Amino acid sequence: MSATILKLGGSVITDKERPETLDGPALERSAAAVASALERGSLVDGLVVVHGGGSFGHHHASEHGVTTTEGTDEIEAVVDIHGAMETLNQFVLSRLHAQDVPAVPIHPFSTASRDETGTLSLPTAQVEAMLEAGFVPVLYGDVVATAGAGATIISGDELVTELARALDADRVGLCSTVPGVLDDDDAVVDRITSFEDVDAILGESEATDVTGGMAGKVQTLLELEAPASIFGLESIDAFLAGESVGTAIE
Repeated sequence: MSATILKLGGSVITDKERPETLDGPALERSAAAVASALERGSLVDGLVVVHGGGSFGHHHASEHGVTTTEGTDEIEAVVDIHGAMETLNQFVLSRLHAQDVPAVPIHPFSTASRDETGTLSLPTAQVEAMLEAGFVPVLYGDVVATAGAGATIISGDELVTELARALDADRVGLCSTVPGVLDDDDAVVDRITSFEDVDAILGESEATDVTGGMAGKVQTLLELEAPASIFGLESIDAFLAGESVGTAIE
């Protein structure tokens, strides 16, 4: 099975500087783009949506000191992080449903896990079944049970990687707050084929992000066989129409 995978960055659909604050217009814009692509028939092999945590999950994960490698066995931490992400996921689903997108949630906390080495296991049979039925599966960054560490974070970028491999994705797109990876002059880098190409220009995200910022996104996409790109919200329609946008990661 193949599909297009669209990641809606948490920084796009929320205000990452203000705890648990949605960017309603940006989310509605994203949902409208998905609806238009489905109506045009641009996504004949199906679409999987993944969204980040933004000011919902990242805020609580940072407060509790939980990352993709640092776990917690405190129930308050797990409930705070997962609860915030469920709330954000409901916002995402409601905006998609308002555009008649047949979106269904798949909760990583209930399906994924890490072993003692931190290696992630993400069964995807349910995603494939949903795609075959004509649904749009929606996953999100979450907490995940981790052997010997309680719970750690599973990032949206990790989900994108696992899904792209398991589903033999046609294309992968990460929608960000910037029009692509920017060089020192704030110009979009057209193409990246190795991390060394951009190592010197990639800095840490200014907003709270426990999952690696732009550098982590580029490294993640370079590991994929599927063509991938990083682009801004203004290019989401073009990406879903199959056009080349933003920075191509190969």
